[in-house]
Amino acid sequence: MKIFIICSKAFYGEIPKIKGILEKAGHTVTLPNSYEDPFSEDKFRDRGEKIHAKWKKEMFLKSMDIIEQSDAVLVLNFEKNGIKNYIGGATFLEMYDAFRMGKKIFIYNQIPEGMLKDEIIGFNPKVLNSDLKILTSI
Repeated sequence: MKIFIICSKAFYGEIPKIKGILEKAGHTVTLPNSYEDPFSEDKFRDRGEKIHAKWKKEMFLKSMDIIEQSDAVLVLNFEKNGIKNYIGGATFLEMYDAFRMGKKIFIYNQIPEGMLKDEIIGFNPKVLNSDLKILTSI
């Protein structure tokens, strides 16, 4: 299966271990757009609102292309700034794109509490409860 990992850049440190497990199970893994340069957004933001907006648009379009070519997305959601199982705005939008395209959506930890919980539930994700066995047996 082709799996696109999506998450906040705050969780990039968790990716190598998870990527290794998935690849060992025979999956092809695509990493988040800015994984190789996690602070690239800051560079574009510093160059002005128009340049930052153009970059952000390009990242959204790139994500849509990757999702279209993938079988599933894996949402990594851990605690961030005191918010348990955090899912940020860009990740939420990637989940929505996956939902619209009929892709499988896996969430590493429980769905976070908050104003978007009902929408995330509506995407019908498979919650892994920190257990990748479901994905390693597919």
